[in-house]
Amino acid sequence: MMSDAQQRPEPARNLGADDDQLSATASSSRPVWSTWREIPKVCLYPPHLVRTISIALIVGSVLFVINQLDVVLRGDATAVVWLKSALTYVVPFVVSNLGVLVATRADTQLGPTSLPADAFHEVNVPDLARPWLIHSSFPPTKS
Repeated sequence: MMSDAQQRPEPARNLGADDDQLSATASSSRPVWSTWREIPKVCLYPPHLVRTISIALIVGSVLFVINQLDVVLRGDATAVVWLKSALTYVVPFVVSNLGVLVATRADTQLGPTSLPADAFHEVNVPDLARPWLIHSSFPPTKS
């Protein structure tokens, strides 16, 4: 027979300062870029590469089925069709790498499109749930 200590599951432990340091260390080991020369390092980082290739294979296969499969199954595939098929996989690979680059850019300088953190507090966003508030003439009033 097992003792009480052996039968009880181990309680879930709370995240402490040590865990915060561990996660900060793990996330800081991911490559970031601030110059064009650093981009290959980010794109060829193995976890990024695995993810971008996976995305390219999945999205590229769906696009191939939609755009080229009928031509290939009919036997009418030419060199141009096979070139288009290859590009069907290259495009999602490039787009997913652009997503990685956007997410890993080092904030060393503010570019022309950068906004201060509180810029969105001053923007007057219309209430889309009540469209009559967007235009003052809606709803029309009876004269």
